[in-house]
Amino acid sequence: MALKPEPTAPFHSVHYVLRVLETISKHGGGVTDVQIARETGLPTGHLAPMLAMLRREGYVEQVADGAYVIGDSLVLLGSGATRKEALSAKLQEILTELRDSVGAAVYISRYIDGEVKITQFADGPRTPKVNEWVDFRSAAHASAVGKCLLTQLDVNGRRDHLSRHRIARLTSRTITSERLLFSKLDSQPPTVPVLDLQEYAVGTVCAAVPLTAGSSVGCLALSLPVEHAHRLRSAADALNRRAAPVVLSLAI
Repeated sequence: MALKPEPTAPFHSVHYVLRVLETISKHGGGVTDVQIARETGLPTGHLAPMLAMLRREGYVEQVADGAYVIGDSLVLLGSGATRKEALSAKLQEILTELRDSVGAAVYISRYIDGEVKITQFADGPRTPKVNEWVDFRSAAHASAVGKCLLTQLDVNGRRDHLSRHRIARLTSRTITSERLLFSKLDSQPPTVPVLDLQEYAVGTVCAAVPLTAGSSVGCLALSLPVEHAHRLRSAADALNRRAAPVVLSLAI
């Protein structure tokens, strides 16, 4: 599977977060933010919100003298045989918090062995998940999840996928032209959420943002009943802002 080149990463990218964690882990007795900035080369203006996010997610802790040490979440994620269970639990915790903060069902999807797969989700009575009336594996051209994953593939990867899952009209809004679909995927800015405005299912709107961790292709998504469509863009922006902890969990 061929991937599109990754866009230039900003300072808050996972690359820099991992560098911060590596620096903290080298100092078993704790390290100050001043020393972290000196060793990583990160400006303190970028470091402060990054450390706040790492504390919130349990990856680092701040001890009595203000120094930073590695937190329990990072210890669990790096603990060999228990990593898979710890990762699943951590991601579910993040999804549940995200569901409650944005007021929508949320999902993690991965592109695995050439197929779209929802690997985890969090829904509830007030935040119902999408009714999978057509198998998501066959609807990548229509769903926010699928389109977000396809944007991360090169042209040959997309064509390979669509050769196995032919484009079908699911609603009156579904794009059924491969040329138009590819044009929209190519014009999609990497930092802007991908939207599905009743293209997969009448009565549901969705948004998805990419999760880039190494060579894997994934996305974080949400869905809302169409009567809440007025909240979609603000919810999608919140989803984008909260994607970093998910990417970090997958990258560690």
